[in-house]
Amino acid sequence: MSGDPSRPTDCSEVLGHLYEYLDKEMPDVDSAKFQEHIEECRPCLAEYGLEESVKKLVKRCCGHDEVPADLRAKVLDRIDLIRGTGAGSGQAPAGGGTAPPAATAD
Repeated sequence: MSGDPSRPTDCSEVLGHLYEYLDKEMPDVDSAKFQEHIEECRPCLAEYGLEESVKKLVKRCCGHDEVPADLRAKVLDRIDLIRGTGAGSGQAPAGGGTAPPAATAD
C-alpha cells in the first residue's frame, strides 16, 4: 500500500490486493481508498465483481464440508511439530509412520 492518502490508488495496486479487500483484511483507510477506486474504475469493478462471484460460489459449494476430527487433530499436531513446540496430542504423524528426521547442517 502506498500509505499516502493524497496519492490516487492505481489499478495494479487494487488488483494486487483484491483478496485482502474482499476478505476485509485491510485497514479501514486503505479499504476506503479501494472502495472509491473500484466505484470509479470500470475494469477494476468488473474484476472485483468476478472475484466476488467466484468467492461466493466456492463458499456456497464447498463451505459446508465438515473436517473429520482425526484429520484436524493430525494437521494441528503437524503444525505444532513444524513450529517446534511439540505440544501436539502425542499421536503418530499422519500416515502412521514416524516423523521425518530433523535436518542437519553438513
